[in-house]
Amino acid sequence: MYISHLSLTDFRSYAQADLELSPGTTVLVGSNGVGKTNVAEAIGYLATLSSHRVTTDSALLRFGTDRALVRAQVVRTSHATSVELEITRGKMNRVRINRANPVRARDILGIVRTVLFAPEDLALVKGDPSARRRFLDDLLVVLQPHQAATRSDYDRVLRQRNALLKSARAAGKLTTNHEATLDVWDQHLAQAGARVLRGRLDVLGQVAGPLAAAYASLTDGSKLASAHYRSTIVSDIEDDGDAAVQPDGNSEALLEASASELQERILAALTAKRQQEVERGMTLVGPHRDELLLTLGGVPAKGYASHGETWSLALSLRLASYQAMLEDDSRPGAGPILILDDVFAELDADRRARLAKVVADAEQVLVTAAVEADVPDSLKGHVLRVTPGAIHAAGEGPGA
Repeated sequence: MYISHLSLTDFRSYAQADLELSPGTTVLVGSNGVGKTNVAEAIGYLATLSSHRVTTDSALLRFGTDRALVRAQVVRTSHATSVELEITRGKMNRVRINRANPVRARDILGIVRTVLFAPEDLALVKGDPSARRRFLDDLLVVLQPHQAATRSDYDRVLRQRNALLKSARAAGKLTTNHEATLDVWDQHLAQAGARVLRGRLDVLGQVAGPLAAAYASLTDGSKLASAHYRSTIVSDIEDDGDAAVQPDGNSEALLEASASELQERILAALTAKRQQEVERGMTLVGPHRDELLLTLGGVPAKGYASHGETWSLALSLRLASYQAMLEDDSRPGAGPILILDDVFAELDADRRARLAKVVADAEQVLVTAAVEADVPDSLKGHVLRVTPGAIHAAGEGPGA
């Protein structure tokens, strides 16, 4: 898969930018802050409908504007598809596919597949459990686009249930009306939560092996990288509690469970925690409080891994997701686009060379760098110069 043309209108720092791209490697070089990452972010947004840098869409709009457009021509297995994403302040985003009438934004999911490496990926190892949950959920949606609706349903039900629990806490007791309404929300939460949990466990099964292989390829192989799932429907885990220092998950009993069986487990856990939830005014069990535990050599990576190990493990998670996408659609020309956003500056020479070797076979690789010399020679490819608000071929533009 590759993008042959990308057009940005009022997206981030670009009033207008048009890029002709091709298979192989393209390197965007420019000083920090000139807009290299904005290009990577735009392509990543087409794939996931989310930014790796911010949580709200308003920051994606060029200052002083209320609408941005991202257009791309995507080639997958020799079949070209045009996509146009319209981001409007205060309104729902809209999408056009092959210039047809606008459709829901999430209808674009699955057309563009990317794996984006960025400095923010350190949070996958060092950050809160929410970053690791998002990693699993985002990959799940890439592999199964319909899961985007499941995530939305779960988040909506969770908000409603938490509002009810806060109301009960404020009242000082759980009234009959609260009980009846909570029973209804429990059913909805368990149903959506079971689908989310089943999907996460499936995804983890797809990336566990590739994660270990990728880490070995980026390092000397002396430590085994592994990932374990810890579910709150098996035992209660606080977001900032003991999960971070427990090397093993607890999900073995859930691996073969069907969605309906998981639904029953969630309902039982909700029932057991109901009084505590009323006292705290929040939902204490469910996928939104689960944890993905990462270990190196059997030791928790968070808090124990060195900076180099942390980087290698974060990159390995992305490489594992790349492998999962390749296996999901093994047709020639269907592999995802690789985007390496300001990654090489953070790596030593050995890790740079190892990463370059691993990604060299991808159909399209986009690299951003402040210093061209940081990019291994094997990935130099086609070089574009980025200046404030503009992108030029090497030898063109200001300072050429």
